[in-house]
Amino acid sequence: MMPHMRLKGLIHKEFLQIWRDPSSLAIAFVLPVFLLLLFGYGVSLDAKHIPIGWVIEKPTSITQRFSDAFNRSEYFKPVFFTDMKEAEFALQTHKINAIIRLREDFSRQVFKPRPAAIQIIVDGVDANTARLISGYIQSTWSQWINHQAELQGTSIYTPVIVDHRIWYNSALLSKDYLIPGLIAVIMTLIGALLTALVIAREWERGTMEAILATPISVKEILLGKLIPYYLLGMGGLILSIAMAVFLFKVPLLGSLWVLLVTGSLFLFVALGMGLLISIVAKNQFVAGQIAIIVTFLPAFILSGFIFDISSMPTVIQMLTYLIGARYFVAILQTVFLTGNIWAVILPNALALLMMALIFFALAARKAPKNLE
Repeated sequence: MMPHMRLKGLIHKEFLQIWRDPSSLAIAFVLPVFLLLLFGYGVSLDAKHIPIGWVIEKPTSITQRFSDAFNRSEYFKPVFFTDMKEAEFALQTHKINAIIRLREDFSRQVFKPRPAAIQIIVDGVDANTARLISGYIQSTWSQWINHQAELQGTSIYTPVIVDHRIWYNSALLSKDYLIPGLIAVIMTLIGALLTALVIAREWERGTMEAILATPISVKEILLGKLIPYYLLGMGGLILSIAMAVFLFKVPLLGSLWVLLVTGSLFLFVALGMGLLISIVAKNQFVAGQIAIIVTFLPAFILSGFIFDISSMPTVIQMLTYLIGARYFVAILQTVFLTGNIWAVILPNALALLMMALIFFALAARKAPKNLE
């Protein structure tokens, strides 16, 4: 029998296996939908509707207008207190995240050359949320004071005027940053799980002996296992990109074809890793557990998806170079939010190609050539 006929037969057998056992279809299409919905709606680095306590020692029309500016903001949920002790107790019991205190002379001092000071107390247990709250309060205060000065025809003296320009994610929405990275994490898990079970399943069901008794080569075995799951994985990738663009409204500034080509390279990395795990484990349960531990968790923590790599210790930063998701996250976030920046895309794509070749070389070396 000709080699291409043997390969065609293996691919046909694998598609029949997929059809009879729809778990692979669930991994390729249901899992990315579930994870994108879960993380896309459930994970956010933005802080909104933050409960903040107000202590206004002498209410006036000016303090009312000032507090109204916070009431209208989607970031705050004001809670009013009569004195500082009551507000501090609410902060200690985590009923509020911050306190804004306006002293008695606030209304008299607010439009003078040296504006009235505002006391802001923020719960610093969650450092990231504390920084966000401080920034939101300062921004709201600055906008309000300038708007009131315009209404009264006066000017506010500011020694430095900052002209803010936000590039690449001008809306400052965390989902626009997280969703592209999440696609890389999901494809890592999908790719590894799709192939982590295929060789181990043959061993468990006793069909590996029949395969090895045929004149089929190791290369044909690997290709026969790879091609069907590559097509499934690409279907999952296309579905994930479509959800990111149409459901979550993440802007795609670069080329879709660049995403698909680099996504193919990354999928080969994940599939090759899964094949290697399946060959070594020879047990579906063990292979599945190893695939989750060595692919999903490192991709989630060490890829730059959520945690900034440059802020990690040097040893951990060096370790991230072994994580394929690191390179695909960089490509995804660049193509989605910046465009086709080849200085970023090409080096990371080359790294993915090298990793794919290494994994397939190791899989070919470890692949069973006999029953021992």
